[in-house]
Amino acid sequence: MSITVSGPPGETTEVDVVVIGAGQAGLSSAYFVRRFGLGFVVLDAETGPGGAWRHRSPTLTMEKIHGIFDLPGVRRTPEIDPGRRAAEAVPEYFAAYERETGLPVLRPVKVRSVRDAGDGRLLVTSDDAARVWTARAVVNATGTWRRPYWPYYPGGSQFRGRQLHYAAYRGPEEFAGLRVVVVGGGASATHVLSEVAGLAARTLWVTRRPPVFHDGDFDEEARREAVARVDARVRAGLPPQSVVGATGLGYTTVVRQAMDKGALDRLPMFDRITPYGVAWDDGRETDVDVIVWATGFRSAIDHLAPLKLRGPLGGITMDGTRVVADPRIHLVGYGPSASTVGANRAGRAAAQEIRRLLAAHQAA
Repeated sequence: MSITVSGPPGETTEVDVVVIGAGQAGLSSAYFVRRFGLGFVVLDAETGPGGAWRHRSPTLTMEKIHGIFDLPGVRRTPEIDPGRRAAEAVPEYFAAYERETGLPVLRPVKVRSVRDAGDGRLLVTSDDAARVWTARAVVNATGTWRRPYWPYYPGGSQFRGRQLHYAAYRGPEEFAGLRVVVVGGGASATHVLSEVAGLAARTLWVTRRPPVFHDGDFDEEARREAVARVDARVRAGLPPQSVVGATGLGYTTVVRQAMDKGALDRLPMFDRITPYGVAWDDGRETDVDVIVWATGFRSAIDHLAPLKLRGPLGGITMDGTRVVADPRIHLVGYGPSASTVGANRAGRAAAQEIRRLLAAHQAA
């Protein structure tokens, strides 16, 4: 059952594990942490179940997404209607899962910081200064939605049109009759193009690298190879690459819709932004009214900064879900586990490692 934060001012709660985030990664991790007999709590910044899915565009239906993987321990029945809005259907599924499993989710709790408490435990504080937790381990499952990435291009501050990130996209109607450039080579960009093309006066698609399309199903071997490439980066201490970015674009519903509208004639990335459009160093220039930055997200882990986990290469060196610099910290939904099926597997792996870590400390 989901419960609300309450308790006397200044209360500090001691648990074995704090799970931060109640999306797919957080709920999966919490399920296995409890299954292994550890005391825990889940802290979630949202006002209700669903994680980042609560904020997705109302035009994004279930048939347009890559799909969601069943959360552990409970079979998802009935199947979700493909025509349902993902922003409604997925939160409903997560809410039902929380009710059925009785996982202790506290919300809304925005974690402010995780720091060393000095006694082998971790101190977890929130925006509500009266609520503090200490834990022997932390599973961070905060995802990326709260950190949209906006790349810098010269002239951006002088642009007289509108700029928005995909996180703020709410459907094509507001772009009717406008000249729109969509930046980015992933599923978010093709989603926008599939809907805006034909309604806008003109659409342009620009990417830094030529997009790679793959025929047929993206099979298990190909998925493993993509995940392995991302895993190699985080093991080396590099910032993680998106798993989706490593897989290329399949011929999904949105890709086919965009192709049917002639919207996937890709141009190389522009070099600068002018007051009325975008320009390339070869002399090309075009007027646009709107720039949509479908340029992805970065991991929302600023609250872990006091632990100084980042290495000299800009990333956090990982071994599976475990942070090499501090084995009390596990990142789930980060790097190679940033997918629904990956989050489930990583949640189990994190719980197993934490159980071993705490058992070793008890035996010492």
